[in-house]
Amino acid sequence: MNIESLPAATRRAFEGAVRDWEENRKVRRFWARDSALWTGADESKWLGWLDIAQDKASRIDELSRFQEEVRKAGWSHALLLGMGGSSLAPEVLSKTFPRTQGLPRLRVLDSTNPEQIRAAEVEIDPARTLFIISSKSGTTLEPDILRRYFFSKAQGAVGAGKAGRQFVAITDPGSSLEETARGDGFSRIFHGDPAVGGRFSALSAFGLVPAALMGLDFRRLLESAERMRESCKREEALDQNPGAFLGLFLGILALAGKDKLTLIVSPKVAPLGGWLEQLVAESTGKSGRAIIPVDGEPLGPPGSYGDDRVFAYIRLDSEPEASQDSAVRLLENAGHPVVRSNLRDSLDLGAEFFRWEVATAVAGSILGIHPFNQPDVEASKIAARDLTAEFEKKGSFPKETPLCEEGEIGLYADSANWAALKAGARDKSLAGCLRAHVDRLRGGDYFALLAYLEMNPENERALGEMRNRIRDKTKTATCLGFGPRFLHSTGQAYKGGPGTGVFIEITADPAADLPVPGRKCTFGAVQLAQARGDFQVLLERGRRAIRLHLSRGVRQGLRDLRVSMEKAIR
Repeated sequence: MNIESLPAATRRAFEGAVRDWEENRKVRRFWARDSALWTGADESKWLGWLDIAQDKASRIDELSRFQEEVRKAGWSHALLLGMGGSSLAPEVLSKTFPRTQGLPRLRVLDSTNPEQIRAAEVEIDPARTLFIISSKSGTTLEPDILRRYFFSKAQGAVGAGKAGRQFVAITDPGSSLEETARGDGFSRIFHGDPAVGGRFSALSAFGLVPAALMGLDFRRLLESAERMRESCKREEALDQNPGAFLGLFLGILALAGKDKLTLIVSPKVAPLGGWLEQLVAESTGKSGRAIIPVDGEPLGPPGSYGDDRVFAYIRLDSEPEASQDSAVRLLENAGHPVVRSNLRDSLDLGAEFFRWEVATAVAGSILGIHPFNQPDVEASKIAARDLTAEFEKKGSFPKETPLCEEGEIGLYADSANWAALKAGARDKSLAGCLRAHVDRLRGGDYFALLAYLEMNPENERALGEMRNRIRDKTKTATCLGFGPRFLHSTGQAYKGGPGTGVFIEITADPAADLPVPGRKCTFGAVQLAQARGDFQVLLERGRRAIRLHLSRGVRQGLRDLRVSMEKAIR
């Protein structure tokens, strides 16, 4: 950490926080699960993850047996159906490590988008695929309807009486998913720990069961986490405590206005950024405060950033990227705060999971918030549930009329946002409205594209180009999220954090929809209900937000949007 480059007042605040934690034995209180370090509510009930790396002997035996069962079964693929904390750590592992000979290839599906579901389906043979239904509560909408869909596919492939053998559940004891799994004859049920929240569950069954079926050396993964755990218990010389020191640094900088945590991750372990997004945003984004994580934003020269940034460079020493090393040195030389973390190899991800969990919890203490709840996530779920119920009852959603329409792109907003656009627009074109919306960005703000589209490389590139142009033009931090995935991640911070975001939500009509077995709705209808519900809550919270609907198809719609965006920000 280049602490010496901080402004004098910020440096003094950080040094004071370190002294406070050392002199008042706050690390000891942290490990004693003292809720008074945070808000004095029920934080102590959610710290079971502190011991999760230590309690490994019995788990290793169970995971080893499961790994051998999977090997003997000869599955060609494994498809994990989950959302948020139940899917993001497995995604990191599946995208970081290669397939192990004799074990299935793992894919993670965390979307209600019909195209994304179909893309996963065509990759697998439903008769030779092991399906993992991962849901802590057992009531989360997305894994439930995905389970329905793929259970039906498995029944069609192997017969109704045999389909359950291809399914495994990971859930908390006594959940509705456990009941369903027993009724449908699932081959395995793995329990989570009720004292471990979803986003802190990477080293629990939610991360380790997928690691085992992939053939990873989960023992080494846990050993690296245990080494980090011991380091994070150090009470004196806090600069030797990797988790607490990082958390104090991030918390103090956020209070000083440097609250855009920009992630720079070595390419081999780049998927870690998505996991960190959820951990940091959902834990800190509430009560009008937040550390806003910025993942996937290409590195630019130091002058392309505002003074609200703090950079985290997670470097894989065994496979470093020279261009990242050079760019980070330039950022440090320019006085931007940078924190570094070095992984010897990919299995050090176990240590990095634990380090960031501790850091996030400590940062929550500095911010004075409850880092283990997510009070604003439920609002979007309720709105989506109500819209889905209306669709199932009437066969359609409430009618809406675009306020601006150009080609096949319609713009939607509430009266307050529409008035702001009309006041700032030079003309009534889509480009004019977009220009007025981007012009609402001020120092310390961030810009976010919220795309309820298929998360694929083509769409990521198209939207990434737009966010980068806005970053370079305005020096504003930019975020890109795909829905409904981000609802269980950064969505909490967007609604519960400070009102510093400027949002564009993007929706589209599905090219071809898919039915949800046992429901009077389709996946496309569910995703649109989630998008409209999310947008409704953003507006209720007074956020600067507009929605763009692409009715001509996603590829052409994004091309047209790019043209309008180029006109808006040139």
